[in-house]
Amino acid sequence: MASQNYPMPDLSSSEEFFMGESSGTAIQPSAWPMPMVMTGIGDWSLMWMAQAFVVDTQQTGPYGHDKFYSTNWGMLGATHRLGGGGILLRAMLSLEPATITERRYPLLFQTGETAYGNPITNAQHPHDFVMELSAQYSHSVGEHATAGLYYGLVGDPALGPVAYPHRASAMEIPQATLGHHWQDSTHIASNVLTGVLAFSKVRFEASGFYGAEPGENRWTIYFGPMDSYSGRVTFTPTSRWAVQVSAGHLTKPEALEHGDVNRTTASVEYVVPRPHGNWWATSLIWGRNWKTAEGYGSNAVLAETVVPLREKNFFSARYEWSQRDELFADNPVLEEQLITATGSRAFNVNAYTLGYTRDLFTWHGAETGLGGNISLYGIPDAIKPYYGDHPLGVNIYLRIRLR
Repeated sequence: MASQNYPMPDLSSSEEFFMGESSGTAIQPSAWPMPMVMTGIGDWSLMWMAQAFVVDTQQTGPYGHDKFYSTNWGMLGATHRLGGGGILLRAMLSLEPATITERRYPLLFQTGETAYGNPITNAQHPHDFVMELSAQYSHSVGEHATAGLYYGLVGDPALGPVAYPHRASAMEIPQATLGHHWQDSTHIASNVLTGVLAFSKVRFEASGFYGAEPGENRWTIYFGPMDSYSGRVTFTPTSRWAVQVSAGHLTKPEALEHGDVNRTTASVEYVVPRPHGNWWATSLIWGRNWKTAEGYGSNAVLAETVVPLREKNFFSARYEWSQRDELFADNPVLEEQLITATGSRAFNVNAYTLGYTRDLFTWHGAETGLGGNISLYGIPDAIKPYYGDHPLGVNIYLRIRLR
């Protein structure tokens, strides 16, 4: 993982504490050879990570759309020894506010947040320009534990698994998960304070943060009071496994909805290193939202994997089942008619995604790949008049990643 002109630094145990963190303080199996370039300035060790997809999406059905856009992010982390421990400064940026026009890209059955004052349906919002701006300090506690304190002006509280843009099993899938707002949507929150106590195989975390989702102006930082909280326990029995359970209370997360959300998640991640610096990664994730104002809950389940074949071929797969309760939020009259006719607020949607990526060449540390995936959906009869009997979406993409 080190660059050719800078050897891997001799990190202290407190600095190594940071190396497994992928999103805020969330960790993945340490067997994952996290793609990064390492350099240094003086006594500082610098970690550079970046990934971008240039995507063309084509979809069928009345709610399907076509679009050309890019999803992307880049991160710089800097570690240094300090006061017998270690400090990590981290900034993560995204150009999606510029590369995703109209404040959304097509994603059938996706919901959450707003664009131009209206609920987003069948589309995914772009990430904020500032995805993370944080500082973290760690220090050994006795011989067998490390304590850490994380603060993010923008950051990721201890709630959910590693967010999908940074998850090993999702690295070859450009589109968001349908369960994003049930599982890991808090990965861009503001005023985040997290305390961590980590042992060799178990890690305890507690966070306070501002619970509202980011607003529509993706170039700015939406800062608010620390009105929400969460806790997470992560178990790593071996270097190949990471298991987490977390729960939190989000105060009024959605701009157009009244009430709060109580979220519970659980996940299992498994990574097997493969030749040529590749990896086989698999995740199983469950998330549940309980809406306090309406007094009901909904669930989302995900299974995804990326499997390398030889050196340059990657096969990806994702299965999702979720209870979609906001599919017609942009049409309240139709939404109420369907609730009356079916007796249910949510519709069970199954999504099946299969994909393939072929590595092309590496240029100045940037690894390129060309790929595509197709998503097929199983939906109830009640919503087929609006989506079609067999809706599907196709994505063709160019992937660029620092390696």
